[in-house]
Amino acid sequence: MQWIAAQWQSLVGVWVALPYFVQVTVQIVIVMMSVIIAVALLTLAERKVIGWMQLRLGPNRVTFFGLRLLRGWAQPFADVFKLLLKEIIVPGRSSRLLFLLAPLIVLVPALATWAVMPFSPEFVLADVDAGLLYVLALTSLGIYGIILAGWASNSKYAFLGAMRSAAQMVAYEIAMGFALVGVLMAAGSLNLGEIVRMQAGGPGSWNWLWLFPLFIVYFISGLAETNRAPFDVAEGESEIVAGFHVEYSGAAFATLFALPEYANMILISALTSVMFFGGWLSPFQGYLADDALLAQPGFFWLFLKICFFLFVFLWVRATFPRYRYDQVMRLGWKVLIPVTLVWIAVEGVLAWLRVGPWAA
Repeated sequence: MQWIAAQWQSLVGVWVALPYFVQVTVQIVIVMMSVIIAVALLTLAERKVIGWMQLRLGPNRVTFFGLRLLRGWAQPFADVFKLLLKEIIVPGRSSRLLFLLAPLIVLVPALATWAVMPFSPEFVLADVDAGLLYVLALTSLGIYGIILAGWASNSKYAFLGAMRSAAQMVAYEIAMGFALVGVLMAAGSLNLGEIVRMQAGGPGSWNWLWLFPLFIVYFISGLAETNRAPFDVAEGESEIVAGFHVEYSGAAFATLFALPEYANMILISALTSVMFFGGWLSPFQGYLADDALLAQPGFFWLFLKICFFLFVFLWVRATFPRYRYDQVMRLGWKVLIPVTLVWIAVEGVLAWLRVGPWAA
């Protein structure tokens, strides 16, 4: 144990001696690689969880070096190699530059948003005061990549799928924005770390209690934003095609569809945890002694909360049928947006009465 402690101290010393930009670069690489690996494992978890719910096995063949205990665990990595080795076909009449640029416009915001995510009390890549505004700005950019992907393909099917997805994302983006306005009113800060800290005191002090309607609206809007069931209207009822990405193949398809969709699922789960469920705060805070191990804040609690909301994502997909396009749009414009507006007004009354988060 002494040898391990000595080695750890030496590593810490080396890390502190590194220039600041090298430390930041290493941290960014670690976060990005963690997200990409989490995306791969989430594809496996989705197939396993839905298989369990539907009394199927899910992937159970591809292994690591023939180890029977890990049957199926290598399936996501086999899928990655398969997609990378497939030919990227660019339609002859497409706008080649925009066709190849669209996947990056979808992918980059999905990864760049993690820059302001508070992983623990001590670790965040960029602790900026306008973090919430940064999140809103970046999460709104993905729609441009989807529109470009459909238009640049020079395919009517892809273009119709892009228009459906864009209209859906605009409707639910407004509801998500208003839900986060409610969080801003409760926290009084745009800094995500401060939003977590103001929820200190245990589950009864988390935002979900006073902002419950906004939490429900935000999570439903997150389902729609990621084009997950039952909101996957990119696929047309009368068109046996995939939607805006129908002309993409190989690595371009993975970059446009698979990676951003699953990365956004993880991102929405993380933001839901941070905004409404205390982020890295312990659920035992306020119930155990302050120096108790389970009462300590840390990344472990954020990780558990993210896993729970990801499970809900998969649970919803396995439970609900796909809605019609008119039902999806009606829910966004006529239900979720009015609910957020009404609750923002209720928050104003609560703030005036000094109730809940505004008591101090």
